[in-house]
Amino acid sequence: MDGAAGETQEASRSLRALVVLEHLARAQHPPTLAQLAQRLDMPKTTLMRLLAPMQRAGFVAATPTENGYVPGPQASMLALATLRASAFTRACRAVLAQLVGTLGETCNLTAPDGDRVVYMERVETAEPLRLFFAVGSHVPMHCTASGKLFLASMSRLERGRVLARLPLTRNTPRTLTDPASLEAELERLAARGIGIDNEEFVRGMSAVAVPVRDADDRVVAAVACHAPTARVMLDDLLRAVPILERAAQSMREVLAQHRAGAG
Repeated sequence: MDGAAGETQEASRSLRALVVLEHLARAQHPPTLAQLAQRLDMPKTTLMRLLAPMQRAGFVAATPTENGYVPGPQASMLALATLRASAFTRACRAVLAQLVGTLGETCNLTAPDGDRVVYMERVETAEPLRLFFAVGSHVPMHCTASGKLFLASMSRLERGRVLARLPLTRNTPRTLTDPASLEAELERLAARGIGIDNEEFVRGMSAVAVPVRDADDRVVAAVACHAPTARVMLDDLLRAVPILERAAQSMREVLAQHRAGAG
């Protein structure tokens, strides 16, 4: 083997971890070891040796109920750090800032991260009474507007798998912890194309989320607005859905431009 071929092979081996991470980030369901090996055309033993240190470092996490793999918390932190240092972040914040200027309440860009929701970007209201979550924070799927939107946008089969492994923790008296009741609520939200949190995550706070779709019309993120019920009722937020949807369309264009630039 000549020097150039050796360098090419070595570079290919060094990129395997990134290839695995990219595949996990794009997967619709947590793939098993066998599925990963087949899709990446990689021996299981090689893949196991690769996944073990990635899992210990937090770049990959296992889903025990399905024996699958998802990106870990370190992968999310790396993605957030990369995005926050780019023009992409400024463009996202500009969309959210305009939305906050119109609605007067805190607005967020969120995305699914494994079985939780991660705050990708947010712009705070100027009002003193508000709920603060730092960018990069995670919140549950089953009781937040964005999380319920992501669940509602899934196929029934995929949603059933996710709900089977989610801990349906009761955060407030309004939290839906009965799987059948939550499933019925998600079906209603799927028909409306939005997510609603009616004081289900934090008592005294309500929220509405609308989808941000990619070029293939998949829900990849959400634009959400939350507010204290002492100042804004849920019905007020629901009347603002058309405004949120226009912001989501702007966010879709930002994402498309970012991906085109990355490509």
